[in-house]
Amino acid sequence: MSRLSALAAHPRRTVGALAVVLAAVGVTVGSGANFTASAANPANTFTAGTLSIDNSKGNGSAASAILSASGMKPGDTATGTVDIQNTGSVAGAFTLKTSNAVDSTPSILGQLDVKIVDCGAFTNNNTTAPSCTTGTTTVSANGAKVSSVGTISLGSFAANEKHRYKFDVTLPSGTDNTFQGKSGSIAFDWTAATA
Repeated sequence: MSRLSALAAHPRRTVGALAVVLAAVGVTVGSGANFTASAANPANTFTAGTLSIDNSKGNGSAASAILSASGMKPGDTATGTVDIQNTGSVAGAFTLKTSNAVDSTPSILGQLDVKIVDCGAFTNNNTTAPSCTTGTTTVSANGAKVSSVGTISLGSFAANEKHRYKFDVTLPSGTDNTFQGKSGSIAFDWTAATA
């Protein structure tokens, strides 16, 4: 008896064998499948920080002088203060420099002594001003003249940090008659760059 005849003679065995073969094929095909999973983090957002300066004497075209003095005589001192704040969201390295000098001959700006003092940072969420008589740091060069202030590094200001600066300008007591009636002006510029 041939195999086909034997299979035909016993249909139950044939169906059973066929079921076993199909199950083996299904396991073989199914074994190539992998489990997978995925996750997403949508809407990743990036924003650059800001660095900006607030000047208590105004900004831009609305800015006013820190100090002005007229009729100075030898030995007189003029004093002024200004509050400088980092109103940005990132820390910045602040500097002070002079520009736009208008001077006389002989140079009154080269005769005037200047002392620039960092009175310190404001406290209590910038509501309490520092004292300009204690705990101060002189930031101008020793014996500096108004005409030679140059560029002064003021250090790093954190976001929202605010300092008060005091300027004392003195016409030295030894100033002679050649400076009578002489006048000059200069701008004090505050800049900041990311630290």
